[in-house]
Amino acid sequence: MLALTPAKSRWVSGEVLWIGLVIVAAYGIVPLAGTDYLLDAVLTPFLALSLAAVGLNVLTGYAGQVSLGSAAFLAVGAYAAYNLHLRIPTLPLLIDLVLAGGVAAVIGIIFGLPSLRLRGFYLAVSTLAAQFFVQWALTKFSWFSNDNPSGVIDAPILSIGSITFTSPAERYVFSLTIVVVLTLLTLRLLRSQSGRNFIAVRDHEIAAKVIGVPLLRTKLLAFALSSFIIGVAGVLWAFAYLRTVEPAGFNLDRSFQILFIIIIGGLASLRGSFIGAAFIVVFPLLLSRIGAALLGNVFDSGVLEMSQRIVIGALIIAFLIAEPRGLIALWDRARHPDRQAPRDPDLRVAYPKGACNEHVQTFESDYGSGARRRPR
Repeated sequence: MLALTPAKSRWVSGEVLWIGLVIVAAYGIVPLAGTDYLLDAVLTPFLALSLAAVGLNVLTGYAGQVSLGSAAFLAVGAYAAYNLHLRIPTLPLLIDLVLAGGVAAVIGIIFGLPSLRLRGFYLAVSTLAAQFFVQWALTKFSWFSNDNPSGVIDAPILSIGSITFTSPAERYVFSLTIVVVLTLLTLRLLRSQSGRNFIAVRDHEIAAKVIGVPLLRTKLLAFALSSFIIGVAGVLWAFAYLRTVEPAGFNLDRSFQILFIIIIGGLASLRGSFIGAAFIVVFPLLLSRIGAALLGNVFDSGVLEMSQRIVIGALIIAFLIAEPRGLIALWDRARHPDRQAPRDPDLRVAYPKGACNEHVQTFESDYGSGARRRPR
């Protein structure tokens, strides 16, 4: 593994300081100063979408496996937690949360099996099976929604022991805590040998196989971890934000929304997941205010939706062409114009682009001594 230079170490230390200040402000200032609308309609969905984007970024940004079925795992997490709470009421909420993520992880592993044979566009199309199958199953079988023919579920009150989270500020703090803990755990895993295996498979799958990276285990671990995180995000989306959900709310548009978040925010960057989610949540509100101020009643909800699609589509094309690393690259460049950020700054490892394309030996040194050559 390549060591960071002193300049890059200072760069990472500055980022850690910034993140620490943001977390302190999120816990100490926002719940006290924020209005109910800000906490309930802006920050809580932002946190749920950020966590879902972190999960998809693990799979797509770090492991290089494209998925278009993220909304399916959101739905699996939400409905699994609902049924666990309904049918085993003695289980604590946090256990429901973990088990719901585990159910989503199992479904993710099942639908991740085609990744062993498929890549790129073909893998993306195969993941649509999860999207359509899960939505169909939740609609077809009313057992998942406690025999509600429309599939609608009402989320229970959030509570841990004698502590209940009923107000917008309390639900925000609950969601923030879950997001912070899971993001830190994900960052820890990405800095381990498993994380380096993800990046090895992403950069050059054949070379990774040559030096002994277990492709089967690495890909399925990426799908399981991603699905677990997205499943927990689905619980936050249903229990802390909407509180009443239906299968139609987890449609293909939701999957594309999460994909757009990591493209705009930045692939292979956990910070980019949060920046992209902030853009996706705040942009419609700004566009609505600006459109109403300029065009008045002409700028209705239909015009707003179409304008949003056009602008976001144009931004995605622009980022893919001009800046594939997304908004996080612009942020890093603005803060440090005289420095070049490492390719995967969140991991504190400077992986050179295409290091394995020329020589397998260079590739092996980049991805750690844990990867051994396979015996002939």
